[in-house]
Amino acid sequence: MDLFLTGLTIFGVNIILSGDNGVLIAMVAASLPKEQKVRAIAIGAGLAVVFQVAATFFAIQLLHVRFLQLIGGVLILWISINLFRGEAGAETADSRQHGFWKTISLIVLADLTMSTDNILAVAAIAKGDILLLVLGLGLSIVVVVCASAFLSSLIGRYPLIIFAGAAILGNAAGQMIMADAFTVEILKPSGLLHRCVPIAAAIGVVLAGYLVQRRRPVLVAATDTSD
Repeated sequence: MDLFLTGLTIFGVNIILSGDNGVLIAMVAASLPKEQKVRAIAIGAGLAVVFQVAATFFAIQLLHVRFLQLIGGVLILWISINLFRGEAGAETADSRQHGFWKTISLIVLADLTMSTDNILAVAAIAKGDILLLVLGLGLSIVVVVCASAFLSSLIGRYPLIIFAGAAILGNAAGQMIMADAFTVEILKPSGLLHRCVPIAAAIGVVLAGYLVQRRRPVLVAATDTSD
């Protein structure tokens, strides 16, 4: 009974802390054809959970690794802005397959990058018990996959949602950067800076995404003209 309850606790904690991850997964998969979305989300999230289980055993050390969250935050910013770029030109079977595996690799990379808080929380609850980790994370992946697939379909119908998602990811990236061991040691940021940087990152990602989207029709038109 204790095993079951602890597994449910890990499940609940991971679901609560995976909101940003779910948004990112949905945004990355939004550009895929409908028949590939759920498969890409399931495979990518599943692989990320496998790596999370392994990383949990090094959770305490991960917290003190310099530049880990700093680089991760910058990576999330870069991924978020690039999600606004459209694929111009006709699709082929090869390009669709390339896009499918590229999406999976992005999901794994980004989900792991944003999962530091999940890993630390889960490690504290599981206390090194591999069965508990697999049980709790395995249950949570089902919910994350379903929620991400649903949100991804909404993004396809209501493209403006991507701006809200970008703001959430920008805020998360800003928090990661400010929590990095190097940032804390060198800058010794105040509470005000801790609040302002994530907000600035969220606004910056939205503005950058808006500019990317405005440029896209120009680039597509230029490509069509040259053809």
